[in-house]
Amino acid sequence: MKIELLLNTSKMNVLLILSVLSILAGCQKEDDFQKIHEISLVIPYQDVRWGDLRKAELDSALIKTLSFNESTIWPDQFKPIAINLLSRAKNPGLGIRALHQQGITGKGVGVAIIDQNICLDHPEYFNKIKQYKDVGCGQPANSSSFHGPAVASLLVGDSIGTAPDATLYFVAAPSWTKDARFQADALNWILDKNLTLPEGEKIRAVSISAAPSGPGSPFTKNNALWDAAYSRAVDQGVLVIDCTRDHGITYPAFSDIEDPENVSKYTAGFPGISPVIDQNRICVPNSLRTIAEQFNKGEYSYCYTGRGGLSWAEPYLVGVLALGWQLKPNITGDEMIRLIFESAYVGENGAKMINPAAFIESVNAFSHLENKMNNLKMK
Repeated sequence: MKIELLLNTSKMNVLLILSVLSILAGCQKEDDFQKIHEISLVIPYQDVRWGDLRKAELDSALIKTLSFNESTIWPDQFKPIAINLLSRAKNPGLGIRALHQQGITGKGVGVAIIDQNICLDHPEYFNKIKQYKDVGCGQPANSSSFHGPAVASLLVGDSIGTAPDATLYFVAAPSWTKDARFQADALNWILDKNLTLPEGEKIRAVSISAAPSGPGSPFTKNNALWDAAYSRAVDQGVLVIDCTRDHGITYPAFSDIEDPENVSKYTAGFPGISPVIDQNRICVPNSLRTIAEQFNKGEYSYCYTGRGGLSWAEPYLVGVLALGWQLKPNITGDEMIRLIFESAYVGENGAKMINPAAFIESVNAFSHLENKMNNLKMK
């Protein structure tokens, strides 16, 4: 796997670079992709998918930092540790599963993802995608990207997702072309589709783990087309959660895998990298997570990411928003984002951590009359 990381002193440029990386610090060669290969030296945050680690020096702390899948071969004494970690990291944490047990699952809420191509048969989201549209990936129907299944599972996955019963529209758009017209076409397709949907079935929010425009964007062509599509979404009241510097609101965070429900034990930033706190962004879990993995139709697996990219934050957040809309469908996207920030857990360093349980309490207590009065006071 080729991973290019251009060093830049700008904190937001670094964040945008990290947002397009699914797994950081991987050292796998393209020739090794999906082929078992021996790895004798393992360093923290390494990509060891399809790696044979039986000759490597390992310990449980190191394993926790790695990115591995079900094809990784472990020494006998460490295999149970890896299997257990992969299973536990499916949990979205932060009380999400407790909300699901209360029936708060995003049921009936329309959401969308713009990402790379997927197959539709992975058990995590089988029969959950209302409509699939490809606007330019041009890949065979029986093949899937790595990134697409990951974000789909983080949003609506049965065991992984924050909103497993949300109604998902998925639009496949190539990011490797660096041409933002595909992402703009995808968003415009979603907005056109929305015009045909009856009230109560509208698409409320779009997750796109990319930055198709703005400072630091890796897209080099047709950025203005994305800006126009984004403005159209704003006009239609559709919330777009992206990674752009101009509009993005997410920041990475990672859990204490031993206590993933405890919001006070989450840490802002990427594991192993000093964070730069931005109080205008909400910290969302993206590391020490397991995601759905698929490359060919009919072949399903899972991947654990010890240090995921910012990409994992967008679908997580959209799923949490869907939980709120299930309870109060009349709340606007802007109001929902305000509640996300107001209900956040604020750490000692000022980082604002998403707090789903507190968010749902705020949604239940929300009063449009009170909101109008607050707006009048501000004028």
